[in-house]
This record gives sequence, structure tokens and C-alpha cells, in this order.
Amino acid sequence: MDETDVEQVTLALLDAATDKDAEVQEQVRKSMLTLGKQQPDRVLAMCQDYLLKHPKLVVSHRVVILQTIELIVGSRIEVISYPRIKSIISLASDEMTRSKEVVPDWQQAASNILVAVGNKYINDIMEEILSKFQPGVLPHFFVVKTLANLSDSNVYGMVPFLNAILGTMLPMLSMAKQDNMKWVFSSALCHFSDSILEYLANLDKAPDPTVRKDTFSSEIYSAFDILFNNWLQSRESKLRLTVAEAVGSMCHLMASDKLEEQIPRLIPAILSLYKKNNEHYIISKSLCQVLDASVNMGSRVLETQLDSLLFALHQQVSAPVEYSNPPTVKNHNEVLRCFSLLANSFPDRLIMFVIQKLENSNERSRMGSLAVLRHLINSTNSTMESKKLLIVASIRQPMADHSNKVKKRVIQVISAMAHHGYLELEGGELLVRFIVQHCALHDTYQRGQKPTDPEEVTNEALRAMCDNALHLLTTTVGRLADVLWPKLLYYLTPPQYSNATTPLCKSLIVLGNKKKENKEPSFNIDFTQEVNLSSPQTLMIRLLVNAAFPFNSRGHGAPSLSLLQILSFNIHPSTEILWEKEIPPLLTILEESTAESLDKKHWDEKLLKLLSKTLAAVDDDKWVCQLAAESTKYLSTYNNALEEKSFLYRCIGMTLQQCYNKELVKKQLQEILLTARHNDAVEREGVAMGIGLCANSHLEGTLAKLDEFGKSDAFKKSPSIFNLLKERNDVEVEKVKSTLILCYGQVALNAPPEKILTRIDQDILRCISKHFNTKDLTMKLSLIQSVGLIARAISVCVKKQGYIFSRKQELITVMLDFIKAEPADALRTPVRHLVMSTCANLMPLDPALSENESFDLLKVCVNSVFSLPPETHTPEKTKEDEILDPEQRKALYKDTLAALQELLKSVLARDPTPDGLQSVFKHIESWLSSGQDHERERAVTATAHILAYYLDNLTVKNIVSFHNLGALLGRLAPRCSDPQPAVRTAAIDCIYALLYIQLRYEGFALDYKDEGVDSLLTLKDRLEYPDHSVLYKTCSDLTKVMSKRLPQQQLTTLVFMLFEGLVDSQSNCCRASSVILNTLLKNRGAGLQEMVPEMLEVLHVRLQNITEEQVRVAVGQTVLILASQHLQTVINTLVNQPLPYDSWTSEMWMALGADPIVANQIIEMVMEKLVIMAPYVDRKDSMLRGGATKVATNQPLAMTCGLKELLLNGQSQEPAVSVFPQLFSCLTVRLGASVGVSAPKDNTKHTSSVHVAGVAADALRILLARAQLDEVTKRLDEDNAWDSMKEPNTHVTGITLLARAMAKHAGPRMPAIVECLCPSLNNIYECQRITVTAFFSELLNHHVVTELMLIDVLMNNMMERISDPCCTVRMLAVRGLGNIAVGSPEKVNKYAKELLAAMSSGMEEKDDPGKLITLEAMSGLSKVLLHLDKKNVHLLVVYIFMKIKPFLESENDEIRCASIHLMGNLSKFGSGEPVFKDQIHNVLVSLLLHLVDPNPQVVKACKYAMRVCAPVVGSEQITAMFQNHLHDDKSLHYGEFINDLTKYLIQDFPGMLNFYHISVIQFFKSNWSEVRAGAAMFIGFLLGNLPEEHFSHLNMGTITKGLVMLLQDPDPVVRVKAAEAMGHFH
Repeated sequence: MDETDVEQVTLALLDAATDKDAEVQEQVRKSMLTLGKQQPDRVLAMCQDYLLKHPKLVVSHRVVILQTIELIVGSRIEVISYPRIKSIISLASDEMTRSKEVVPDWQQAASNILVAVGNKYINDIMEEILSKFQPGVLPHFFVVKTLANLSDSNVYGMVPFLNAILGTMLPMLSMAKQDNMKWVFSSALCHFSDSILEYLANLDKAPDPTVRKDTFSSEIYSAFDILFNNWLQSRESKLRLTVAEAVGSMCHLMASDKLEEQIPRLIPAILSLYKKNNEHYIISKSLCQVLDASVNMGSRVLETQLDSLLFALHQQVSAPVEYSNPPTVKNHNEVLRCFSLLANSFPDRLIMFVIQKLENSNERSRMGSLAVLRHLINSTNSTMESKKLLIVASIRQPMADHSNKVKKRVIQVISAMAHHGYLELEGGELLVRFIVQHCALHDTYQRGQKPTDPEEVTNEALRAMCDNALHLLTTTVGRLADVLWPKLLYYLTPPQYSNATTPLCKSLIVLGNKKKENKEPSFNIDFTQEVNLSSPQTLMIRLLVNAAFPFNSRGHGAPSLSLLQILSFNIHPSTEILWEKEIPPLLTILEESTAESLDKKHWDEKLLKLLSKTLAAVDDDKWVCQLAAESTKYLSTYNNALEEKSFLYRCIGMTLQQCYNKELVKKQLQEILLTARHNDAVEREGVAMGIGLCANSHLEGTLAKLDEFGKSDAFKKSPSIFNLLKERNDVEVEKVKSTLILCYGQVALNAPPEKILTRIDQDILRCISKHFNTKDLTMKLSLIQSVGLIARAISVCVKKQGYIFSRKQELITVMLDFIKAEPADALRTPVRHLVMSTCANLMPLDPALSENESFDLLKVCVNSVFSLPPETHTPEKTKEDEILDPEQRKALYKDTLAALQELLKSVLARDPTPDGLQSVFKHIESWLSSGQDHERERAVTATAHILAYYLDNLTVKNIVSFHNLGALLGRLAPRCSDPQPAVRTAAIDCIYALLYIQLRYEGFALDYKDEGVDSLLTLKDRLEYPDHSVLYKTCSDLTKVMSKRLPQQQLTTLVFMLFEGLVDSQSNCCRASSVILNTLLKNRGAGLQEMVPEMLEVLHVRLQNITEEQVRVAVGQTVLILASQHLQTVINTLVNQPLPYDSWTSEMWMALGADPIVANQIIEMVMEKLVIMAPYVDRKDSMLRGGATKVATNQPLAMTCGLKELLLNGQSQEPAVSVFPQLFSCLTVRLGASVGVSAPKDNTKHTSSVHVAGVAADALRILLARAQLDEVTKRLDEDNAWDSMKEPNTHVTGITLLARAMAKHAGPRMPAIVECLCPSLNNIYECQRITVTAFFSELLNHHVVTELMLIDVLMNNMMERISDPCCTVRMLAVRGLGNIAVGSPEKVNKYAKELLAAMSSGMEEKDDPGKLITLEAMSGLSKVLLHLDKKNVHLLVVYIFMKIKPFLESENDEIRCASIHLMGNLSKFGSGEPVFKDQIHNVLVSLLLHLVDPNPQVVKACKYAMRVCAPVVGSEQITAMFQNHLHDDKSLHYGEFINDLTKYLIQDFPGMLNFYHISVIQFFKSNWSEVRAGAAMFIGFLLGNLPEEHFSHLNMGTITKGLVMLLQDPDPVVRVKAAEAMGHFH
């Protein structure tokens, strides 16, 4: 390669070195470096020359060039010639010192060159630099800086010069007046000292091992003297810090006596810097070096500085450490190193200092002291040994600190102490307690909240840290096992540690398991010796209650149970075997459950069962009694956790069951009743359940104790005075009474059945009945619950022994009074549902109620529940009431309604006869037609329940008529259409039950199944989300079933009821009534025929006011009778209705489709009219604007609208299908004539809102559905074809999709359709010709037309259309001709001549504004070529090729794409032809560069063309490359591809290189930046891979010129590639 070319390129790169784009800059540097590495001397010479010729170059530009020189030198120093090195040194030295002012970037870049050269040529560098470092003359700033950097990068080369340099430098120090010179001297002295120390530390590797520290001591001291005495006091903080750093480094080189002499001044001076500077790390580092040097030489004066040192260091260690700011972290570590150095020399002083500082309550000070203490414990173990007790004592004060940040440090110290044997010492227990206390912390933040201060230590973080610490103490510090076991057990029982239960249990499990496995005697706990531990009984009960709430306190259930199992022997030896068997299954349940999924009731029962089995296994009354006593004592610890306390009451009850000591039982019951907090409902319930459980074994004693308690002082206070005097937290007497009442109920339920009946009247009811007149809600609820429990207890006993419950009516009356006292307009309390449940429990007991009593009971309960506001209604808040949350309200409503249903059933159960049913139903009947949704829903649901219950329990002894069946059906049937889904389904259930009851009364057997009635159940699903057709069918089916089963004499009643239903307040029920009437007409109309005319008249009048779609549908069938008699009149009327049709008219049209004969007549009439009537008229726009608008004519539009509505009726299928080809063709042509057509305007302006084409498209779509062409419609819907067909700009696409779908899925119908469509091709309306041509054009894409022998007809039509006056029609005709290659490739050669002629003329089309015909011609030719015989094309190949070539660079993406594709398809006709190979090579460069075309379709086409042309290229390697790498689905690494390709081009076509590179250079001016960048890459790789001997083929001047031009391209990507290509010039 010509040197001038390399130089030109290098020059261009040097010019572009400061390009505004960072990526270009980077590439320019890389290329310069690449060239420099290949030809270092030449490129370095160029860089030098450039700098010399441009003395005024901007600094940033000089810097880039100097940096490039540095990089070249750094990487190629071994091969650069010595003369060049000398000149580079000279240049760099000159650049560095040319400006007397300091210009950092420029001079630094020059300095870096000298440092890089100095790594090999230190002597030459020193010769140059020392020439500018003359005694008595203040040197340039960067001369000194370069010396400093050299001492860093080449220690062994520089240290031998340092003595001389220091000698020259010392006098200069006093000459330096400027701060920057002082800074650079200080920095250099620091670097020199560090280098000397490194040299001395590695003397074995050094060139001169005789060098000693004292070689430098006197010079260093002299320099120290100036720096310390003069410069350290500077006002400039940057200078002070650098001086301090230098002083620190110099200390190690000073003579010991000199250092000793300086310490009293040096240390205070360094400490004073802390106040003057914000950056403390360098000061601390310097101080650490001074201390290290002082300690190493055994300084005696150091102790005199200790106080001030400790004070300053403590201040530093207390400064906050920001981990996001590394200098603060480094400073902290340096300060801790200082403390370590001092600790080794002055341990006593240091420890006393830290302990004193711990007493200071300032947060930062404490945190600093704790950090030091932790560091000393970890790093200086031997010196701390004697101080351990002192340190343990000293930590107590910070332990009491309230700050979480301090606590965090305390925990870190305790963890360190644990690992160094402190916790076994006296006072170690307190440290363990501290950790446990903080495991029990509660969260600082609620769920989802986050701290605002990032430094804040939250309780959660502290707790997690303590959890971790406890785990580590347990698992990693073996000697602590005896400190922690069993002492950790102490923390399990006090409530303040409850949140620590989980980590405590886990640690105890680990310790216990280890001791148990190793059979250590200490595993067995002597509870008498361990005075602080709770008893085994308390421990057991605590862990059991934990287990009952397994997901509380951070999931303490499973750990508590596991620990219980490990402690089994220590709790009681007899439990071991039982628990080994019982506890693991419980743990499995917990593993598989979550807080939501666990069945709490079931879980509690399992735990109580475990307790019961445990007590049986222990079989030691004394132990059991102690358990009962201690559990009772333990109750108070749960005062803030009432659910847990309630469970503990049940545990106590279970324990007392198994206690034989009656005195103790009484004592515990007394204790429970006296200490219970009666104000709380949960606790009252718990107390009652516990006492109930106890009564199972101690009925007498329990009743006696309750009686005694009822007479005690707790109830003696006078209520009036008591209410006046009581304070808020006093226990209210009513609450205590409530507890007592509940206790009686639970005693009744739990006592042995054989003993309880005798006690109910005399003991239990006697005690509670005196409270029946209470007004207190709590007592009411307790009374109701208790009576319910008593009723349940009696019914259990009655199964075994007869019993007349004489107080039944009295209790029911009391209960009803409670309901009556409730507010009617709100449900705030569970009184209603508890009363009804209790009454339902009482109903089965003898004696039975009288008719009046039963009536009152039902009336009060039904009215009280049905009249409640809806569940979603929020009641007004009154002073004494608290509003329930939505979940509570929902549960309360649900329970209340369920209780009412149970009560109704229990009443019906006493008299299961028609009269009994009537006596219940009459209370509900009036609510069925309420205007309130929720009231109807409650009434129908309740009716459904009682009818189902009645049917299930019905026994018919003789055949009777089920009176008022008709009236009931008339009342319930319209409800099947109620707006409320629940009402509808319940109404079906009612009718189902009524009809089955009727069947039973008619004498059918119990197991008889009536198909009609059973079919009602399937209707329920349909009614859930009904549309009008489903509802119509359902009501109709329902009516059929009813009319079949309905006795004739009840029919009139039913019809009468339904007439009433027509004016029902619910419009849905009007609808249902009309539908049921219609169906009755069909099924049993003979008897009611005279009513029909009147009914139709009424409906006709009402229809105008009915808005619901579904009602109109139901009524439409009635209207059809009239329409079928007067067809022409009806049609005329409907056609003249204003457009768009209102829903009433639409329904009328649709109804007409139900009769095939009527529908057929209408379709024929419409098709005939549409053919002969003009589809639109051209209406001129305003005079000013000119132009015309197409406006639809009225009648054809109205008929199309009507036809669309008619086809919507499913029954129109038969008539529509019978004329399908004619109707399809008619509507398709109508659609073509409607696109872009406006609707006519009328006075109301409504008509203009009709979408004319939309109506035709909708009609066509419905027709396809009627013809059951589901696949066609599915495909069209997926492709969004309907929307496309309606709009002018996408109409052709839509029609193409229609033709495609029809050809694929409706082939057999095509001949008739084509026949019907052909006449429209000669239509005067252009729009219709376009539609039909588009349809036929697409048909040719499918082979089905050949199979159906339509090919000739279609081809002839297309050939005719080639000369159509309309441009779009011609384009579609060309497209159709091309499509034959896809649809019927075997026919291509038959039409070869016509096809080639049509395509060629298409490519030359002049009247082709968007080049659409050209594009279609190329695409079509591409397709056709695939199937043409060679003989038909052979002579035309080159001609076509020449035609295509201009299109390759077309601006139009699609044309570019089509031309490349076509070129690929031509290849098979040219294989073996030299002339064709030349043509391929002619365009190869274009194809290669368009592989990076911005359009992905063009790229795809290029890949295809190159793959198929590959064999023609004439190179096996290139052929393989194209076929392996150019796949559509594979991404292409373009750079690698072109790189490899150029290698093969050079190898296989050396003679064509000249042609190639000239072709590529032409693309340097391409319109697409991607292509320009690709061309630059191509040239780059060509140059990079070209052997020397081939360079003569290339015009390097042109290449160089082109690349230099591209380096100034506006697109940075192009500039990057040009720079990259330049890197290959070597």
C-alpha cells in the first residue's frame, strides 16, 4: 500500500479525533491505535508532525493525539526505534513544558507519555527531565509531577536517582511560593518516600541491595522540616492534606532520634488538621503511619500525647459512616487501626478511656466507643484477657440506651464477646437477656410502611439481628450450651417475651437435641434447683396455648410443639411415648396449612384431645391438680390476648375434668369466676366453655359453685346507685350475670345426658329465668344462647327418654319479646338469628304450639327479617351503636336468613299437610311481589326452601287436589324473569317443587320422575345470565311443563294472574307474562282463542313504551300472525319507516324471518329491486368547493337494512340458503356500490348516521352465518376483514380476504357465485368493477378454480380488465394474472405468452402514480417465473434483468423488495450462462449492501435472492456461505459475514477486485446511512484482508478520498464505520 495513502488516512483520523459524537471519537482513537500498533514509527511520526504543524491546535485535540501516542508507546515500546523514542521524549517534554501556565489535561497527557517511555528508557527520560530540573531554578509543575509518577510506575529504576533528585529539590522547596508548586513537591516527596519504602521492603529483587534507610534520612528530614514547619499551616486545605500525607510517609524514613524529637509537635499538628479539613481519611492515614513508626521504634514521648490522641480519635470514630461514601468507611477503618496500635502499647489506659466514654449518653459518642470496643475484642485478644470482667460490667450502661442505633452496636459487641469467651463469666446472663429482649420487639412500622430515614435502625431490623445472633450463639459457640440450657426456658413464660418465642424455641430445640443425643446429664432439668424457671406445668400450658394460635408471634406454633416434644421427659416422664406418637402428625398439619386455610375449630379440638390424653397418661392427681392451679394463676398473663385466654379456660376445664380433688376443683372455679374480666364477650364465652367442660365430671360441684356465685356480693349492689357511682372500668353487674347465664347453658350442653334432665327446671332454668325481663343487650344475647344450648341438650336426651318440656311456650314468648324490642330498620345485633335458632331448637320439643301461638311466632319472625334493609345498606350511626364492618354485616345477614329458614322448616315439620303449608306460606305471600329487590329475594328463597322441605317430607295417604296450585303458579311463574338472578332460580325451584307436590297428590309414586318437570332444573343454568332468546325459550319451556300438568279448571285463574303480571312493577315480569301467554296460546289456545285479538291490540299499544329488548322479542311472535296475512302492506309500511330503524321496527323485520314462505318472498323482492335501482346519486358539494359526494338512494338502503334484520332470525336459514349464490353476489356488489357512500339526509338527521357500506357488510356477514360457513366467518373475523371491506382505502384488501376465505372454505359454491358476478364486470359503476375484479383476482390464488373448471373464465376476464380505464382495476387484473402461479402453477406455461406480455407492459406502465402496477407486475413475474419452462423465458432473461436493475435502488421500499425478489427468481433461467453470471456479479455489491437496508422486508428479499443465486456466482466457498448464513429466521452478524466474504472474493475473483471496489465506492453516496456505513465496512475488510500483491488492483486514492469524505458524514454511525475502515490501512 502506498505510504501516502496511510498518511492521508492517518491525517484524516487525526483531523477527526475530536468528532462531536463520543462513539466516533472512540472509533477514531481505536483506528489510530490499530494503525499505530501496525506501523508505530510511521504513525508516531505523523502524530508528531501533526502537532508540530498545528501549534495552535485546541487543547482537547492535542490531548487526544498525545493520549494516542501514549497508548502506542505503552503497547509497542519494544519495537519502536530508538531515534523515534528520543524524538518522542523530546516532543513530550516540549509539550509538557511549553506553557509556563499549568494546563492540566494537555500537560498530564504529555507527562503520561514520559512515564510510559520511562518504564523502559529511564535513563533517557531522566536525562531529559533533569535538564529541566536545574538547581536554583524552580522547575515546571509537571516536571515534578512526572518525577512523582515515575517513582510509582518504575520503583527499581527511579530509587537510585532519588538521592540526587532530593539533593537538587531541597533548595527548591524554600523557593516555592505558589500553593500549586508546594502541593506538587509535597506529593512528589510522598511518592518518593513510598517508593523508597517499597524498594527497601523488596531488597532481594532490587538492582542495588546496598541501599539503606539512612541513605535518605538526612534529606528526608530536611524536607520534613520545611513541609512541617512552613507548609502544613497553609490556608489551602488541599495542600495541607497532601503535606500531611507526605509527612506520614516520610516518618518511616526519618532517623529515630529526629522522629522522637518531633513527636510532641507532630502529633498535635496532625490532630489540629481534623478541625480545618472536611476530608479526614488522609489525616487519619497519616496519623496511623506516624503512630506505626513511633510504636515500631519504641517511642517514649508518645505516652505524653495519649490523652489528646484518644480524644481526637474518639471524635473520628464517632463520626457517622456512610457506606455509599467510601472515604468515610476508609477513615473509620484507619482510626480503628490507630486504636489497635495504641492498645498494644497502652492497653490499660485505652480500656479505661473507652469505658469512661461508654458512660456518655450521647448517641454518636456511644456508637463510636462500642465500635472501638468491638474492634479491640476481635483484634487484640491477648491484651484483653485480663480486662474481660471489666468489659462485661462496662457494657451495662449502653445496654440501657433507648436508641436502636446504639442497641445495634451493643448487639455486635455482645456477638464478639460471645466468640471470645465473655458470656460464661459473671454478668454474662444479662447479655443473653438483652439479646432475647430484642428478639421480642414489636414492629416499628405497619405492613407496607417504610422508614423515611435510610439510616434508621427499625425494630424489625434489630429483631432480625438478634434472632440471628441467638441462632449463632446456639450453633457456633459450643461452650455456651450450658449458659443457654436450660436458662433460655425462663424467657418462654413471661408475656413480655412472647414475640421472641419462635427464635427461643428454635435455639432450645437445637440445644436440647444435642444434649439428648449426647446423653448429657445436664439435659435433665432439676426445676427445684433452677429457681428462676417456671414449673413444668406452666411451661407445658404456655407451649400448648402457643400451639393453639400457631401463626401468631411470628409463627410460634410449630416451634412450640417441637420444643414440647423435646422437653417431654422434663415435663413428666410419662408423656414421652405419648408425645412422640401424637405431636409429629400435628406438626405435619401445620406444615401444610396457612393462617387462612387452617380449620381453627378442628385444630383446637385436636389440641384439647392431646391435653386430655396427656393427663390420662400422667395419671398423677397431684400433678394434674398442680397443672390446674398453675394454669388458673397463669390466666392473668393473657389479659391482652383474649382469644388465647379463652383457649386457656378450655384447657383448665379439660384439666379439672380429670381432677379428683373436689375441693381443688371448687377453689379453681371460684378463682375463675372472681378474676374473669366479665366485660369482654370473648372472655365470657371462654369462662363458660371452661366451666361447661368441668361440669362433665363435676356436675354437682359446678352447679353448686354457680349457685353460690349467683348469690355472692358481686350481684348485691343496687343497680340504680351502682350505675350512678360506677367508674368506667368497673365491672357491670349485667356482664357478670351474662357470664353466669352462659355458664348454665354450657353446663347443660356438656353435662352427662343421664344426669341433666332432672336439673334443667329446678337448677338451670330457675337461675336464668329471673333475668328474662332484662333490657341489657349482652344479657339478652347470653340468655338466647343459653336457652338454645338447653334446647339442644334436651333434644339429645329426648332421643333416649320421653320428656314434656312445660316451659317451652314461656321461653318462646320471652324470645319473641327480644325480637320485638329490636329496631325494625337495622340489623346491628345477632339477637334475631340467635332467637330464631333457639326457637327452631325448641320447636321439636313437646308440647306442640297452638295455631295462634304458631301464627304469632311466624308473623313476628318473618316480618322482622324480611323488612330489614338490604345487606349493602349502611345504617345511620347512633350514639350507643358501633357500625359493623362489611364482613361482619355480611355474616350477620347470612346467619339471620339461615336461622329464619330453619325456623320455618321446624314449624312445618309439626304439621306437614297442605293446610300446614298454607299456614306458613300466607306469611310470605305478600312479600313475593314487593317493589324492593331484597324483599322479593328473601321471600322467594324462603318459599323455595319450605317447598323443597315439604316435598322431601311429604307422605300422601289418599288422593286429594292440591288447591290454589294455579294461583301459586301465577304468582311465582313471572318471578322466573325477575331482575334478581337469585329470585329467578329460586322461582324455578318453587315451580319444580309445586308440580312434584301436585304429582304426589295425584297419586304418583315417590320415585316417579316426570321428564317435563325434571327439565325445569336444566332451565336454572340458562337463567343465570339470560339474554332475550334464552329467556323466551325458558319461559316457553316452563309454560309447556306447567300447562301440561295444570288441571283445566285452574287455567283461567292462571291466565288472570298473568294479565295482572303484565302491569307488574317489575318490567321483567311484564316480559315473562307476555312470553308465557304466547306459549299458552300455542299449547292450550283452544280454550282461550277469543282472547287473542284483544291481547294483540293491547300489546301493540304497549309496545311503543317497552324499552327492554327481550320483551320486544317475546311480543314479536304474536305480531307475526298479523304480518303473515298482510305481507305487502307490512313490507311497504316497514320500508317507509324512518332510518335507522328503531328497535321496534327491527324486531318486526326480524320476526318476519320466522316463516320460511314469507321470508323467501321478501328476499326475492329485495334482490330484484337492488339490481334495477340506482345505488347512489352524485350530489354536488357547495358551489364554492366544487366536487361531488355519493349519496345513497333511499329504497335500496331501506331494503338492505330490512334484509339484514330479517336474516338475523335463525329461521330465515332455509330461504336464505336456497338462493345463496344470487344473494351473496347481490350483497357483495351492493357492498362495492356502498363504499364511500353517504346516507341520505332527512329532516331529523337520524338517517345520516347510517353507515351505508356497514349495513351491506353486516347483511353479508349474517348471510354467511345462515349458510353455516363458520370457517369463512371465523377467518374473516380473525383478519378484521369486515372493517376493511367497509372503508374506501381498505375495501380491496377486505374483498381479497373474503374471496380467500370463500375459496378455501366454500369451494363448491364458487361456480354459481362466479356466474352471478360476471355481468357486474361490465357495470357502469367503477366501484362495482373494482369489487368484482378484486374478488376474481384473489380466486386465481387458489387451485380450487382449476378443479371447478373456472380458470378460463377468470383468466379471460382478467385479460379483458388489463385495458380497463380504471387504474385500480388494471392493477388488480395484473395481480390476478400473477396469482395463477400460486393457485394453478400447472397452467402457467399454457398462458406463458399472455402472462409475460402483461407483466412486461405492467413494468412499463406510464399511468401509474403510486407505482402500484409496476410493483404488482414485478411481484407477479416473480411468482410466474417459478413455474415457467426455460424455453419460454430463455431469451428474455437479460432483457428482464436490465429492466429490473434501476429498481434496486428505488426509494420505494416495496419496489426495492419486489425487484430483488424477482432477480432471485430469474436465477434458475441463467444458470450456466456466462452472460447471466456477469449480471449477478454486476448487482452482487448492491445485494450485499442492502443486507443492512433499513427495511426488514428488503433484507429478507436480499437473503433470498443471494441464496438462490449462490450457485451462479462461481465460487464454492461463497455459495456455501450464502446458503449457510442467509436464512430468514437467523440474525446475521454483518461485520463477520462481510469480513469472511471479502477473503473469498480476493481468493476466487482477484481479477474483479477493481470492479468490486469501484462498485462499493459508488454506495458511499447512497441515500441510506445504513448502506453508506455498510460500504465503509466492506472497503475496510477488503483492505484488511488484501495481500500486498493485490493492492495494485485497487485505486487507493479513490478509496482514501471516499473514506475521508465519509469521516465527515452527518450520521455518526457512518463516521464510526469509516474510522474503523481506516484502521485497516496498514
